[in-house]
Amino acid sequence: MRRPPARRALTAGVAGAAAGMLLLSACSAGESVDLDGADGDATGASDLPVLRAAIAGEPDQLDPQSTSSYFAFQVLENVFDTLVEPDENLEMQPALAESWEVSDDQLTWTFHLRDGVTFHDGSDFTAEDVVYSYDRIVDEELSNAWKFAAVADVEAVDDLTVDITVSQPTPNLLSNLGGFKGMAIVEQANVESGDITTAPVGTGPFSLASYSPGESIDLVANPDYWGGAPGIGGVHYTFVSEGSTAIAALQNGEIDWTDSIPAQQLEQLRDAEGVEVGTSPSNDYWYLALNEANAPWDSVAARQAVAYAIDRESILQAVSYGTAEENQLAIPEDSVWYTEYDEYDLDLDRARELLAEAGVTTPLTLDFLATSDYPETVTAAQIIASNLEPLGITVDIRTVDFATWLDEQNTGSFDLLMMGWLGNIDPDDFYYAQHHSDGGSNAQGYSNPEVDALLDAGRVETDDDARQELYAQAATTIADEASYIYLYNPSVVQAWSTDLQDYTARSDRAIRFRDVTLAGS
Repeated sequence: MRRPPARRALTAGVAGAAAGMLLLSACSAGESVDLDGADGDATGASDLPVLRAAIAGEPDQLDPQSTSSYFAFQVLENVFDTLVEPDENLEMQPALAESWEVSDDQLTWTFHLRDGVTFHDGSDFTAEDVVYSYDRIVDEELSNAWKFAAVADVEAVDDLTVDITVSQPTPNLLSNLGGFKGMAIVEQANVESGDITTAPVGTGPFSLASYSPGESIDLVANPDYWGGAPGIGGVHYTFVSEGSTAIAALQNGEIDWTDSIPAQQLEQLRDAEGVEVGTSPSNDYWYLALNEANAPWDSVAARQAVAYAIDRESILQAVSYGTAEENQLAIPEDSVWYTEYDEYDLDLDRARELLAEAGVTTPLTLDFLATSDYPETVTAAQIIASNLEPLGITVDIRTVDFATWLDEQNTGSFDLLMMGWLGNIDPDDFYYAQHHSDGGSNAQGYSNPEVDALLDAGRVETDDDARQELYAQAATTIADEASYIYLYNPSVVQAWSTDLQDYTARSDRAIRFRDVTLAGS
């Protein structure tokens, strides 16, 4: 395996339902969809009912290693597997690897793979598939190549054994390999044919039956799944960006599950007959980022001025109706890695002092990059425009679809943007890619040698207490210098029919349908 380069082209992370996975959509608001297109014969797999799920946007593609789209991972969570995977407590458990051990020097991880696993096309899963998958991520410099920064080699010892050699102790290797489906094991033939983007072949509990761009995706249950055949016949996904449409469809029995839920309608939905609402604190965070390649935002004082001018409470209320928690750092309060920080009270006088200190002359126009695919960015932009107006800063809100948003971010065509990271597990997931000088998702261009050293040290420290201190120092400096202006940690909010049984809203937003049943199944 070739080591990843020191710096890659900027890409959006997302975490996913996992570490560093950025929220992403390729679906425009208000797109028409067919909510009634699935029945027991939609996938043709069995007589079991098909679950009808409405997600808030359409995947950009279905290659798990190339996409950064949360909408894609809502589908791909059920199509692909990783070596290990997080349970409901975000602790890593066996998946394609049924066991593993680490050498005494912490430099060799040996994974023992499940026997008898097959891909959806019937081909055998072996250690060579693991090697190919990981080499592909690194060699093609895909968005998760940074997760292999410490990996020196991946070797197939035999058909069912893989050795991963690291150049230094790597306490977060398991979460890097299994935190979300961006690290999925893929089939070489499926990749090389080019079919993986629209017709992926995995080892997961469901396989792709059909994909109608702009309309729907159908999955069929995999009767040979290593974890046991699913209790439903398949999943029919439609793309519903309008939350009120999704809620009406759920209440009318046209769909069985959705996470397209306007926060202002949550309480109403809780009282709806035949509907269950699931909420869970998440490890996600939403933030603002100022482009440090553009003056005056290359000045710490100028960025701090914006941080002091932001009315977080108003933003929080407008975008979440009280379902989110304000946080001036990334990691939420219920995490063992949490660090307390509350430096930025709303203080316009202090903001003016800092602008003067930075030598900023006003009036000044600031280009705010928002996206219609995530209305909270537009809502927050409007509040921020009002917040900054007294400072003589005019906010020009530029609202684009997310594909354009991503391009503009990656080319540095913005002054200020808002977005979220979701699916984070290890503290490295919250900070390295976003704030290390060589981080693959450091679109704002932040660089601080002290922070780099702290983040590098955190990656190899095996003592949890010492690690916590390293990340606390790094996080505090990142916030002090406003690399990101952190806003809040949202909650996971989903709703489903009471006919859907054994489903749980997870804090990592992994949408798993493999263990559910529908009434009558």
